[in-house]
Amino acid sequence: MIKAILLFLLSFAGLASQAQKRELNDMKFSLEVLRLAMLSGDKAQLLQVTTPELSYGHSSGLVETQEQFIEKLSSGKSDFVSINISSQTIALYKNAAVVRHELNAETNDNGKAGTVKLQVVQFWVETKMGWQLASRQAIKIQ
Repeated sequence: MIKAILLFLLSFAGLASQAQKRELNDMKFSLEVLRLAMLSGDKAQLLQVTTPELSYGHSSGLVETQEQFIEKLSSGKSDFVSINISSQTIALYKNAAVVRHELNAETNDNGKAGTVKLQVVQFWVETKMGWQLASRQAIKIQ
């Protein structure tokens, strides 16, 4: 009887582990959708992966709403030529996640070439639309 209970508990733990892996993979997919949408300025994709209440904090101290964030990217005012993510960590909490990473990018904002090197923290929530970015803050790496 004890063996049967132990096997049951182990199989349940395996199912929980599989569910967590699926959630992690879904989160990674949403992160990549955001990265690609920021590169392309794809308004529909940016709407898909951000909440209407988005608070998007820049390293300069500027904080944008979802509408402002999407408008700058879709209009080309903020133009990413490349975005490379490294040292990424993801912490899942039921239907929320905290993501930290370093972002190295080449930009062409208003036709002016530049580079950025940032440490970023993001707060994501899982909604009926999937994982969506609710808040983001960045600081410059010296």
